[in-house]
Amino acid sequence: MSASGLLAQLLNGLASASSLFLVSVGLSLIFGVTRTINFAHGSFFMLGAYMAFTSVETLAPTIGFWPALLLAPLACAALGALTEIGLLRRIYKAPELFQLLATFALVLVIKDAALWLWGPEELFGPRAAGLEGSIEILGRQFPTYDLLLIAAGPLVLLGLHVLLTQTRFGTLVRAATQDREMVGALGVNQAWLFTAVFALGTLLAGLAGALQLPREPASLEMDMTTIGAAFVVVVVGGMGSIPGAFVAALLIAEIKAVCIWLGVQEVAGVEVSFSKLTLVVEFLVMASVLVWRPWGLMGKPQAPARHAGVPEQPLRLAGRSSTAAWGVLVLGLLVLPLLVGEGSYATVLMTDMLIAALFAASLHCILGPGGMHSFGHAAYFGLGAYGAALAVRLLHVPMEVALVLGPLMAAAGALLYGWFCVRLSGVYLTMLTLAFAQITWAIVFQWDGVTGGSNGMTGVWPSDWASQTEHFYWLAWALCVLGVYGLRRMLFSPLGYALRAARDSAMRADAIGLDVRRIQWTAFVIAGAFAGLAGALFAFSKGSVAPDSLGVSKSVDALVMVLLGGIQTLAGPVVGSAAFTWLHDTVARNTDYWRALMGAIMLVLVLLFPQGISGFAQQLQALWVSQKKERIHP
Repeated sequence: MSASGLLAQLLNGLASASSLFLVSVGLSLIFGVTRTINFAHGSFFMLGAYMAFTSVETLAPTIGFWPALLLAPLACAALGALTEIGLLRRIYKAPELFQLLATFALVLVIKDAALWLWGPEELFGPRAAGLEGSIEILGRQFPTYDLLLIAAGPLVLLGLHVLLTQTRFGTLVRAATQDREMVGALGVNQAWLFTAVFALGTLLAGLAGALQLPREPASLEMDMTTIGAAFVVVVVGGMGSIPGAFVAALLIAEIKAVCIWLGVQEVAGVEVSFSKLTLVVEFLVMASVLVWRPWGLMGKPQAPARHAGVPEQPLRLAGRSSTAAWGVLVLGLLVLPLLVGEGSYATVLMTDMLIAALFAASLHCILGPGGMHSFGHAAYFGLGAYGAALAVRLLHVPMEVALVLGPLMAAAGALLYGWFCVRLSGVYLTMLTLAFAQITWAIVFQWDGVTGGSNGMTGVWPSDWASQTEHFYWLAWALCVLGVYGLRRMLFSPLGYALRAARDSAMRADAIGLDVRRIQWTAFVIAGAFAGLAGALFAFSKGSVAPDSLGVSKSVDALVMVLLGGIQTLAGPVVGSAAFTWLHDTVARNTDYWRALMGAIMLVLVLLFPQGISGFAQQLQALWVSQKKERIHP
């Protein structure tokens, strides 16, 4: 370690901080005004890089490098405006989760569009004209282009400050950030304002992507890696706070730089690799800040919306006909292997559906009735999977014991994480669950000696009696049916009623003597245990487990299943998991652009059937019953 090395890393951190700020500040602006959690913001960053590559390659000889490069963010701004007008404007009054689902669907569509236009290979852009070389700082070479990036962040911050404080547009933006309903009541054209802000946010994301092209190649993975870091910066700084985003980006980037500089150090006789912390350090910072200051470093508590929207309908016990129909379905699933034949792929697919149904049902109980928006539920699925795998591989216990130890490990994780999570609400709760999930993922990913690291663990096979496909299917059927039924019974127990009371009005629940946090914490642990059971079954069904079982994509899958089926219906997670698993399997096997097709289906469902498949079916049933009564008693 040396002073020159530290300085070089700090300068690299400043360059990274500027890029991170550019993409994060656009996300903060959009959320501050529209209250939309734009998961597709990272996609516009990716498009900025790809469009910059195309414009520089085709137009740079004619108009010059820099004008060609800056055309990309303008194109992103235009595309962002069209997105806001064509899609987001229709879902502003929808719950946050549906907005998140719609923007995630947009991520899938944009990713496959980029794949179709530019192909799967990384695209290396040319060096920035006039900034190709490097300069010497304390005996070390530092890229000249990074100096431009270091200056870009403060310049954009200054420009935004002038725009927001010295112009009428800025006044309206600041007013909408504080109280958008009042801005609308004063006669301001909210539609125009929202479109302009969204275009400005996507322009900044596109600018960040374009400026990053001379530094790193454009790739299809830029969207997901960027959006995670951007969310962290916005939440740490405070949702809607531009100075907060700048401070948070600077803080996180410099902490990463210091970790790289430290490398491997001996602490209390134990070697610690600080460089590996770069995979998770931003989530550690976010978790620490949210526990200490729930609204971020420079954020403020969100003003409550004046219009609460349609109140949640109470859950109802199924009638006799519905109960009979579910009984027939369960029995039909029991005899399915006998009908499709030995070794059929349908049995394997149905096993996946059963496991997915249990996983989705565990999320549903805290998401719908509980009102706790979790974006890191895969942590408990993965803990259950790894708990079962470790029990088999290290403790040498049979599958039957591992299926108990796996859920217990997941419940222990939920017990620890839930204690912190239930103290937050809204988007901050969502982000804290994501932080804990990513921390867990990083531990599993890097603990090579125990978890196998990035390679995962293999040889996690069921006991001899369950080794055949059909026999394991029946085991999964039994555990999943019991699990879903147990969760259903819990929702109609005193705990379930108290949980829904806390969701509908935490203040009223507290006033009548309910310990809201304890109730939510208990439900959190129960949901984690059942998610762990699904993860343990998953590990034995595949014979292995890998870190992606704890990844963000797994959490998103569970969220999509619940929303697809219907968040406020008991049948929602079961129907949604079956539909999602079948669609994913069918679409992925028949087209290379399955993400776009899945995204299009999600968008149609969000726009036309926001109540989900099960909710829509219930509405049709209620309409049919009412029409039947009218015919009998006109």
